[in-house]
Amino acid sequence: MDFTDLINYRNSPWLLLLLSGAIGLIISIVVTSLVRVTANKSEWRPLRSISENLTSVLHFFLPVVFITAASKTYSYANPQYEWVFALSKTALIGITTWLMARIVIIVEKILIDKLDFNSPDNNQARRLFTKIKFIKRIVVIMVVTIGVSILLLSFDSVRQYGVGILTSAGIASVIIGFAAQKSLANLMAGIQIAFTQPIKIDDVVIVEGEWGRIEEINLTYVVVNIWDLRRMVLPITYFIETPFQNWTRNESALTGAAFFYLNYHTPVQKLREKLKEILDGTPLWDGRAWALQVTDTQGQLMVVRALMSARNSSETFDLRCIVREKLIEYIAAEHPEALPSSRVEDAGEMKFKLPDQGI
Repeated sequence: MDFTDLINYRNSPWLLLLLSGAIGLIISIVVTSLVRVTANKSEWRPLRSISENLTSVLHFFLPVVFITAASKTYSYANPQYEWVFALSKTALIGITTWLMARIVIIVEKILIDKLDFNSPDNNQARRLFTKIKFIKRIVVIMVVTIGVSILLLSFDSVRQYGVGILTSAGIASVIIGFAAQKSLANLMAGIQIAFTQPIKIDDVVIVEGEWGRIEEINLTYVVVNIWDLRRMVLPITYFIETPFQNWTRNESALTGAAFFYLNYHTPVQKLREKLKEILDGTPLWDGRAWALQVTDTQGQLMVVRALMSARNSSETFDLRCIVREKLIEYIAAEHPEALPSSRVEDAGEMKFKLPDQGI
């Protein structure tokens, strides 16, 4: 076969495939350029997400589609080149799987962009964010599984393996279940958490005696960002089987408390007025609730509890610290008799002795 025969599409498919791939590439370049230009000029977020996540896939997808169609057409008249169609079909299945996974990611970003995380009470947004993230992971796994199955079904020699993947899920689950009971338990717990949602992304929780936020919820484990920037990684079954505190499960707003152990001579009403003055002077207080009450008596001391509300857990923590600091300063400066003290009776005379330690 000479050079003339190689480029003659009647004897060889290479020129036909080359032309088909070039046409597909040109079309993909035109389409992606239009998408990018339109996305740069438009404020429509979905179009921008498509431009950022889909254009690179199209550079491969459209040429392979044209090459596959051309090779299939050519193989009808030239069965000896059936293997060319088989190769192009394999590439098409792989790239289509990649394309579908990218589409899932685009849908995820479009849905997340519609969520408002900046509102004072972003509980509903965090709830939907957790569901979207988990469902995206499940769908991507399904897309890859189906893609691999279709790839195996397209070849006679390995078709039984593709059929096995699609039809033997029950048997496989039993076999895998015995071998990896812990992993399956984590996976099922992840599905349960995604829909019942005892925890959500950015929830404030107390786990293993540590205060932190839910940073990641994966299929088998959860990452908790501890207040001092450590990361605690827990199996997802922990949040199904172990009691824990979730401070923001139903809403982001919280009511915080600061406790003071004071002398019985404390002017409670003046402390109450001072608390209101402190709260009015800080933007951390959301104006929803406040109170100052004597909640208990312990020997020579009484327990005074200051309540205050804030928009979220971080602001609640800061507000509690401010209230403690300013109330202690006020008591020490204006009412030192309210500080904790030991009472001593000597020859009928009652005296008060300040302890060595402060509040």
